[in-house]
Amino acid sequence: MAERAQYEELMRQFSAFGAVKREIGRIMPSDCPSSSAAVLTLLGRYGDMRMSKLAELLSVDMSVTSRHVAHLADRGWIDRSPDPADKRSRIVHLTPAGLARLEALSERTTQLLAERLDDWSDEEVAQLARLMARLRASFDDGRVGVPPRLPPPALALEPTTRTPAST
Repeated sequence: MAERAQYEELMRQFSAFGAVKREIGRIMPSDCPSSSAAVLTLLGRYGDMRMSKLAELLSVDMSVTSRHVAHLADRGWIDRSPDPADKRSRIVHLTPAGLARLEALSERTTQLLAERLDDWSDEEVAQLARLMARLRASFDDGRVGVPPRLPPPALALEPTTRTPAST
């Protein structure tokens, strides 16, 4: 197990990583924020799926997923159709326009990463990708419900100077 100082440094790096995400967000077209890009990416990667599966993969509530899906459907990038196995459920899938949008977004982000990491070796980029995938897997849904290994810190109670009320 790593030392505490290493975990503290890791937390500092996570905090600083927000700048990377913000820069990637800035290159997204105004009609396709990063949340929409995430939906397109998941559909491109995993194919057609139920809305509930999409919500699970996004780690967001169904109401949030519904808003993302409506935004993308309004632009013609995805379609929703009844699930043949359960007519109450919807299956979402990319349209040809959605696939084209996904390819354009991928080109933008790939170009940005190539520019920012141009002084990294191929092995360093591959190692970063492997480690990030491993980190993400450590937090995957399979671990939800597993109690934390360490108990949360005890709340420090401040002493009071009030006297108890008499009964």
